Amino acid sequence: MHKADILDAVRERATRRRGGIAAFDHLSPRKTALIVVDLQEGFMGEGQVAEVPMARAIVPNVNRISAALRAAGGIVVYLQHTMDAQAIRTWSVFFEHFCGPEHRTRMIETFAPGGTGHALWPELEVAPLDLVVLKRRFSAFVPGSSDLHARLQERGIDTLIISGTLSQVCCDSTARDAMMMNYKVFFIADACATLTEAEHGGAISAMAHTFCDVRDTQSVLSLIAGAPAKDSPAV
Repeated sequence: MHKADILDAVRERATRRRGGIAAFDHLSPRKTALIVVDLQEGFMGEGQVAEVPMARAIVPNVNRISAALRAAGGIVVYLQHTMDAQAIRTWSVFFEHFCGPEHRTRMIETFAPGGTGHALWPELEVAPLDLVVLKRRFSAFVPGSSDLHARLQERGIDTLIISGTLSQVCCDSTARDAMMMNYKVFFIADACATLTEAEHGGAISAMAHTFCDVRDTQSVLSLIAGAPAKDSPAV
């Protein structure tokens, strides 16, 4: 996992603003969703066009959180980065200006539904009742990206746990938008991954500054386990 930490200046500033780096002291599992961002073949397979080697290392932590949250009554959502005809038509600025022709072709071939890299990574422990949501932007919450917000609202979800890749792109943008849509958001530093320590450190520092409660896996597992009995599933 990444070794980068929240910048000291951010810790100091956040502590002055809210009394500590943590934003929340508890969560309600039944109102919580683990969001697993883009842990797909195209980001995780060796030699794939968008390979993030560190993303393979976070899978055990993602699986630990998903198992604990399911058992406590929460839900798990897997987002799939998707480059289909709708995405290409409605997000032309990205496809025409941020991808060269060769890279654009490879990315579309990889992340189109049925493409070589669109499928979820096989080492993820996906359960039958988990949700799988197609995502056509970096953030899952902007218009035109997905129906994630509607599906969460149908289930009474008000808290999100963010994991996946890339820390400073899809994880970051999804977490930012979620907080501004009034979700309580936990960003799990050792369950998110990107290409360099500097990029990961910048992402978790930005999240901790204003948008999320940045935690590690063991810390969020303790919050799930320590939820009041009224928040636990009936036996």
